[in-house]
Amino acid sequence: MDLRAELLKSIWYAFTALDVEKSGKVSKSQLKVLSHNLYTVLHIPHDPVALEEHFRDDDDGPVSSQGYMPYLNKYILDKVEEGAFVKEDFDELCWTLTAKKNYKPDRNGNSVVSHKDAFKLWCLFNFLSEDKYPLVMVPDEVEYLLKKVCTAMNVELNCCELDDYLSQDPQHQSGMTVWQFLDLVNSGKLLRGIEREAVSMAVEEVYQEVIEDMLKQGYLWKKGQLRRNWSERWFTLKPSALSYYMSEERKEKKGSIALDKHCCVEVLPDRDGKRCMFCVKTSSRTYEMSASDTKQRQEWTLAIQTAIRLQVEGKKSLHKDLKQKRREQREQRERRKAAKEEEMQRLKQLQEEKERKLQELELLKEAQRQAELLLQEEEQRRRLQHEEMQKTLEIQLKEAEQARASMQAEMVLKEAEAERQRKRIVELEEMQERLQEALHQEVKARQDEESVRYAQARLLAEEEEKLKELMKLKEEQEEYIIQTQREKQVLKQEMENKSKYLEEAQKQLEEVRENRQRVDQDVMAAQRKLRQASTNVKHWNVQMNRLMHPIGPGEKRMTACGGFPSIPPVLLTRRESSLKLRQRLEDKNYDLGREDSKKNVNNGETRRLSLSPDMDTTATEPSN
Repeated sequence: MDLRAELLKSIWYAFTALDVEKSGKVSKSQLKVLSHNLYTVLHIPHDPVALEEHFRDDDDGPVSSQGYMPYLNKYILDKVEEGAFVKEDFDELCWTLTAKKNYKPDRNGNSVVSHKDAFKLWCLFNFLSEDKYPLVMVPDEVEYLLKKVCTAMNVELNCCELDDYLSQDPQHQSGMTVWQFLDLVNSGKLLRGIEREAVSMAVEEVYQEVIEDMLKQGYLWKKGQLRRNWSERWFTLKPSALSYYMSEERKEKKGSIALDKHCCVEVLPDRDGKRCMFCVKTSSRTYEMSASDTKQRQEWTLAIQTAIRLQVEGKKSLHKDLKQKRREQREQRERRKAAKEEEMQRLKQLQEEKERKLQELELLKEAQRQAELLLQEEEQRRRLQHEEMQKTLEIQLKEAEQARASMQAEMVLKEAEAERQRKRIVELEEMQERLQEALHQEVKARQDEESVRYAQARLLAEEEEKLKELMKLKEEQEEYIIQTQREKQVLKQEMENKSKYLEEAQKQLEEVRENRQRVDQDVMAAQRKLRQASTNVKHWNVQMNRLMHPIGPGEKRMTACGGFPSIPPVLLTRRESSLKLRQRLEDKNYDLGREDSKKNVNNGETRRLSLSPDMDTTATEPSN
């Protein structure tokens, strides 16, 4: 961190303290006063002309931080020379401006740190804060600073309470402002049970170590150069020099040892009554010193070696170097963390991709297995089809050979039978004439049967009409039963009349039954005739089958016209007519069977209707 960055941090606090409305702008008059004070504490020659020119009154409105930065850089920061001013006075000026507005200690005087210690903690905060605005200190640096203070008091920091405090507010994880830090210290949560003076001494020690680059300080015995006597002096070690004073108040400086890369420190043996001796060798002189004990000698020699190492490396401050290293370590941790998260994310993606590919592979394997199964099934089916086809072809070949042999045998038989068939044709023609006569008789019998069926149907229609009348009378009778008591006599008379009507209807039904019986007798006579005709037809069919039986093997060889090659078409026509006659006789027998079943059903219905008037009369008697 260079001088300009350190100064800008303190000036930023002063500028924000003047921004009362928190709008990011400050009035010109306040900026003039701030600039004048900066000139004074930084020991820069005043330039009132440039000041007035930059903040002349004809400009409108207040000035923002961006508007003030060009003047600040050009006329103040560019002219600052390191070592020409007291850094503590500069920080105290900026602290005074910002503390009036932002620092709010306990009014009852219960604050852990005094106003002066708060200023030193503010300086330490600025030193350890990040180089980003608004200024914050990361939790690692907060813990580092508090550990330094606790170490100076020989106590151990309670990290659990610090973690609990930081976890209460999520914003503390990204950084803590100086006012939040001072409130934490003043709350006493981390420094509980420690006196205020001890805290003040610890803050002073840490301030000197970090801000003033005090590597180590304490009493040592020093051997004089001229008188060669031993004197006790208060030594302060900084990276550039080892100074010594009369007392720890550091009011009277007795001398200083300039440290450079050519210096070295060595441990000396005890002599002249002094123990724990060591010396610092420079290019011009050797300084002998004695510590109080071996531990102190070791601490001083290590601290001096650290200062010499800083000079060799060209570094001016140990804590600036340590701060930079801690920052680099944090950045490395963050990079490693980010890289680890990125690696975890990448591994997660790779795992997901692997799982997806495994699933796809499983699907492909399953599809391959299914395809193999289908292929095997298809191959097996084709093999079975091929085997079946081969067997079928073998069977057909055998059948063809057998058919060829049988055809050759049949040809011989047919030639022998052709003559016999010519003789039988004449017999078949005579038989056909007799069958035609029987067919005429059957037709006449069917006509008689049709007339009988027509008469029977007419009687059935009349019977259905009578049944409808009976049902209508029954419905009217039920309606009259529902009438009132006053119409009972009239209803009785009507019931008697209806009973007479029912008797007449029953008489008519009896007459219908008698007529139906006569028709049934006629039907039975027609059936006897049909059976006689069927017997005749069966007789002729038997005779015809007996005559045609020897020519059975010749029926397989048909001509293009559908008959035998040597049988005339006339004989075939007669045979077809006889077969049709036989079919008609069978149909007639079937119709007669249906008529018989229908007659039985009608007889049952008539008996039921004959009983219904009696039931109706019986039902009306209780109502009378």
